[in-house]
Amino acid sequence: MQQQAVQRYRTGRLWRVNGWQSGASFGVDASGHLQDAPAEDAQTLGNWVLPGMPNLHSHAFQRAMAGLAEHRGVTSSQQADSFWTWRETMYAFAARIGPEQLQAVAAQLYVEMLKSGYTQVCEFHYLHHQPDGTPYAQPEAMSLALIEAAREAGIALTLMPVLYMSGGFDGRALTQRQRRFGLDVSGYLQLLQALRPLQGAGLQLGIALHSLRAVPEQAMRSLMATSEAADLPIHIHIAEQIGEVQDCLAVRGARPVEWLLDHAEVNSRWCLVHATHLTGHEASRLARSGAVAGLCPTTEANLGDGLFPLADYLDAGGALGIGSDSHISISPVEELRWLEYGQRLQTRHRNIAARGEGDSVGETLWRAALRGGARAAGLPIGELRAGARADLLVLDDTSPLLAARDQRVLLDSFLFAGNTPLVRDVMCGGEWVVRGFRHRDEERIAERYRRVAAELVAQ
Repeated sequence: MQQQAVQRYRTGRLWRVNGWQSGASFGVDASGHLQDAPAEDAQTLGNWVLPGMPNLHSHAFQRAMAGLAEHRGVTSSQQADSFWTWRETMYAFAARIGPEQLQAVAAQLYVEMLKSGYTQVCEFHYLHHQPDGTPYAQPEAMSLALIEAAREAGIALTLMPVLYMSGGFDGRALTQRQRRFGLDVSGYLQLLQALRPLQGAGLQLGIALHSLRAVPEQAMRSLMATSEAADLPIHIHIAEQIGEVQDCLAVRGARPVEWLLDHAEVNSRWCLVHATHLTGHEASRLARSGAVAGLCPTTEANLGDGLFPLADYLDAGGALGIGSDSHISISPVEELRWLEYGQRLQTRHRNIAARGEGDSVGETLWRAALRGGARAAGLPIGELRAGARADLLVLDDTSPLLAARDQRVLLDSFLFAGNTPLVRDVMCGGEWVVRGFRHRDEERIAERYRRVAAELVAQ
């Protein structure tokens, strides 16, 4: 049997699960996976090579509305601008988007993700139907648009169709603008069944429960009991807003995270997105469950959500990952930076994520987000080891921002020393999708996006 060709690479320092390895070499086989390989006849990549970062929470269509909800609305002492007023703007924008527009927007977004250092994205996808709520002739048309966009860009995708059934904890019907999101459990399972044959290579399916207010308890139980849900990662929006916590207390008699932990088998397959408003007891229970806290600091800041209790959660051994969510920013550097900065502003102290004496904030956050993101994505990513997908970043070692930096402070400088892009090259699934700061199909995808964005904003 003929051996598969292996492309060999060497680098000054390679980030392994336990830190930097100096003078490292590795191979990438024809299937896009890493192999151990000697340095002879290897191509030199540069001085600093990192695993690509998973992005565990994305609503792709919102990329095209970033910046369009920053004008103050009509306010009163009872109703200031908030997540809930932003949501109305989002609903109106979502009503303009069909499959072709979604593919154009998502492809542009995924190019930007790759250039910033994300090599995988969990797409929390709820634009299922036409704007009036009637299904497309091909019911999975919007899902297929996202799959094709990821293929164009070359990013690994965990597609998470959303179950969205009710407009509140009281079981009220969906509003007119929410109807395109709606599926009952039967329709949801049919969508999963239509998409499941497409899995493979860089595509994984997952389960997304929009929120406790949008998924009745019996529907959640029915879905979790099916064979279709048995082996997939499970994501849910939860405890993002104080109003959500208050409504859950009023109707279900418990806080959202408390209720979920009491009524579902929450384990390492789960990702609780946001989980912003936790008590100390909830944070400890969530950490012990093995679930991932899906944190989106730039979106949470933009929407005025609040701050996650990071120190207590890390001290309890909790897993976390990061997502760009509404895409007001598309940068793992900025997500991790603001995860730390939010804590500093709240406590008026520094180096919060580094829980032990001498620990690096940058290494602590990068390592945690890699591990948690890979778990949430349900893909073998997040590590540079033999057998893993070849998803990696090559940093620009000629940048003045990295001058005179050694491995002890490299990640701290990457995350906290300015805003100049430092991700020079990106490999995803063994293919170079970004070289010299340029995506392989950047111009075509951007030109199409400009045309579609102009159409959407003009409506």
